[in-house]
Amino acid sequence: MKTMEITVTVNGKKRTETVETRMLLSDFIREQLRLTGTHLGCEHGVCGACTVLVNGKAARSCLMLAVQADGFAIDTVESLVREDGSLHPLQQAFSDNHALQCGFCTPGFMMTLVDFLQENPKPSEGEIREAISGNLCRCTGYANIVKAVEQASQALAKQGG
Repeated sequence: MKTMEITVTVNGKKRTETVETRMLLSDFIREQLRLTGTHLGCEHGVCGACTVLVNGKAARSCLMLAVQADGFAIDTVESLVREDGSLHPLQQAFSDNHALQCGFCTPGFMMTLVDFLQENPKPSEGEIREAISGNLCRCTGYANIVKAVEQASQALAKQGG
């Protein structure tokens, strides 16, 4: 079993770890770093549950090897909670709008939408629907997720991003 030492910045903290060269980034995050907010659904990049930010861009962590992240910044859903323990506006909006039910897909939606709202701070309903089209939820009808994104977009605009 071949291993390699990698250095990544995860949720703002620099980490140097030894990983198996065939270990997926999703498994590294969950098993080695014990950040279990990143979920594994299909493990084929289809459902979006494992989405994290890699150098600020949404990426499916089940499609990337941990060694490929060497030198990169990784942000997981755990990074969204504020220093004072308060929720990120997107998390608060999901709660306010009942945009989650079982919650399994929610971390992937959150990370997809954090990237999306950075790129498009005032999205239309159609743009929101397009942005979430790669994330699958088996519980909701997506309508409340769209409402939550609209609310989060307004809250983030008031906060200045």
